[in-house]
Amino acid sequence: MAKYAYKAVDKSGKEVKGEIDAASDTEVIAHIRRIGCFPTQISEKKGRATSVAAPQGQGEERRFFSMSMSIPFLGIGTVRSKDIMVLTRQLSTMIASGLPLVRGLSVLHDQLRPGMLKDVMRSVLAQIEGGSNFSDALGKFPKVFSNMFVSTVKAGEAGGVLEVVLERMADFTEKNHKLKGKIKSALTYPLLVVFIAVSVLVFLIAFIIPKFMELFAEIGATLPLPTMILMSVSDFLRERWYICVAVLVAITVTYNILSRMKRMRFYIDRAKLHIPIFGVLMRKMSIANFSRTLSTLTASGVPILQALDITKDTLDNEVIIRALTMTYESIREGESMAAPLKASGVFSAMVVNMVEVGEETGSLEQMLSKVADVYEGEVDATVSALTSLLEPILIVTIGIIVGFIVVAMFLPLIKLLTALSI
Repeated sequence: MAKYAYKAVDKSGKEVKGEIDAASDTEVIAHIRRIGCFPTQISEKKGRATSVAAPQGQGEERRFFSMSMSIPFLGIGTVRSKDIMVLTRQLSTMIASGLPLVRGLSVLHDQLRPGMLKDVMRSVLAQIEGGSNFSDALGKFPKVFSNMFVSTVKAGEAGGVLEVVLERMADFTEKNHKLKGKIKSALTYPLLVVFIAVSVLVFLIAFIIPKFMELFAEIGATLPLPTMILMSVSDFLRERWYICVAVLVAITVTYNILSRMKRMRFYIDRAKLHIPIFGVLMRKMSIANFSRTLSTLTASGVPILQALDITKDTLDNEVIIRALTMTYESIREGESMAAPLKASGVFSAMVVNMVEVGEETGSLEQMLSKVADVYEGEVDATVSALTSLLEPILIVTIGIIVGFIVVAMFLPLIKLLTALSI
């Protein structure tokens, strides 16, 4: 028999410590479970601390709560938003079912595959075991859990409604994921068509047109204007391709430099909003994102000023960010939220009126949620219309280019055959 010291968590999540004489770790675990607790750490007196693994064959979860046993986060790999969504929804369900937070996190940790998210959850567990709040532990990993996520969890902890805010965060992440998925799937076909068309054109310019050029040079045919234009373009692209690459690189670098300058970024983003069709789509996406984010945060108990500050960080258009900054200042000075939104000229009358009604009736989060629903539906409809419009435009454009190449290549041969037949 040896003396063991142990730490455990009871059903309310409170830590329990004790000592027991036992023949092995297995007996200690059995004792802890008999008293209705969950073991987190066991150490033999004058021995090394051990993390607790459930006895083999009983189907119990393996636990890694000891700070000394936690594996440090290495920052390797990436975490998909879909994984965060699934984890958040599962944790919300377990907490709502009465499972303590620590046990719920442990179960989630055990079912994760080895990778970045599993390492993060192990570290989060260790920090909570060491006395940290859930939100503080999540805040140590800003590349995995956004500021919005951490602030929402913090508000849920303060209000005692953690499972509710986690459910809202899962819904928010799921809707964002679906919206982005629709846009990606809708644009996949046009992008594929463009890629195939460019590949065919490169093949024609690099391999087919030079053969025709050699043939025309041998027969000494008089070349019509379309053929001369095509041959000049082919010569330029084959012999001076580096100029095209240099121009593209210069444009990309210049754009990136200007985008990092806050003043220039404002004008660039404003120009984006005026691009035909695409500008309307970007505006609707930004408004949907703003409405859904702010609605989720305010409904979760995050103060309005803090919620606006977080919402700004989720947007990527400086015009709308500036409008929200004006709104932030307006609310801080005790004025309304609707007035600066209207003055910005970015938000439609429908959005401004619904926000105004929400402020007057005290149901701002519900109104913002309805705005988000409307604009997400409009984004979906705009993407579908854009896809339907792009397909015929691409087909006609590719047809014109290929037709021009065919005509330019065969015109000299037709003229030569006509001369020979005469």
